[in-house]
Amino acid sequence: MYSANSLKAELNAKGWRLTPQREVILQIFQNLPRGKHLSADDLSKLLEKRGEEISLSTIYRTLKLMTRMGLLRELELAEIHKHYELNTTSPNHHHHIVCAQCNMTIEFDNSTILKQAIKQVEKSHLELIDCQLTIYAVCPEAIRKGFPAIMSENWACSRAKNAKDKLEQDFLSN
Repeated sequence: MYSANSLKAELNAKGWRLTPQREVILQIFQNLPRGKHLSADDLSKLLEKRGEEISLSTIYRTLKLMTRMGLLRELELAEIHKHYELNTTSPNHHHHIVCAQCNMTIEFDNSTILKQAIKQVEKSHLELIDCQLTIYAVCPEAIRKGFPAIMSENWACSRAKNAKDKLEQDFLSN
């Protein structure tokens, strides 16, 4: 886990500064509950609700920088925009199952996938940066609603909506 000092040292070594905005964004991701992912828009809304004035362009630049540094993982989930999460060196390397209708995301651990990725990368004389498996499925509530029939674009199952509401409440209380 990065501290403000270790992040500052790494940024300085590369000729960058630890700005207050970068420090706040890192803290947000460090306090993000496991299984939660944020898009740039989600992050912007949470920062705004907490009274932080960080422009969306600064957020995008910071997310890109922290991803290049290996602090964050960039995820391509079911939505058109990317999501981000803290890139931990935990032995519980995880992957995602995403509902293609409501975008509910479930994380799962599977060391076999990572071992296979390492084996294939080493066989090709490459260096592994990240290993992500995303499985797209449809939640039972979407099937009960008639998926794949035409459904409202903004429809989300109750489980996904409750998770999003809880995330917002958690951030406002911190």
